[in-house]
Amino acid sequence: MVAEANYGGRVTDPMDRRLIKIMLGGFFCEEILKEGYKFSESGIYYAPKEGDLDSYMGYIKEQLPLYDNPEVFGLHTNANITSGINDTNQLLDAVLHLQPRASGKEGESPDEIIDK
Repeated sequence: MVAEANYGGRVTDPMDRRLIKIMLGGFFCEEILKEGYKFSESGIYYAPKEGDLDSYMGYIKEQLPLYDNPEVFGLHTNANITSGINDTNQLLDAVLHLQPRASGKEGESPDEIIDK
């Protein structure tokens, strides 16, 4: 239900919707109610014990990493490498597209264009 309600309207590909349902199945399951259930093998990710808002905020700020490890989503640790490579390629591609095209006649230098 959560996968359909939250993502159903935005994710239109049937296989992507199926993947979201499978991934969320590890978070919304009966095992989460058992003491000591962890979302990942490292044990970093787990549902904190019932408490007040400050206890939840403390868990989030002090125990969870700033950037999520791929393992929490059931992915291999190399997913970070692949993501970094893809981000770098997109950045460099954008920089190359912003470069002025060379022409046969003399024109303004890139610095002159930027100054304008």
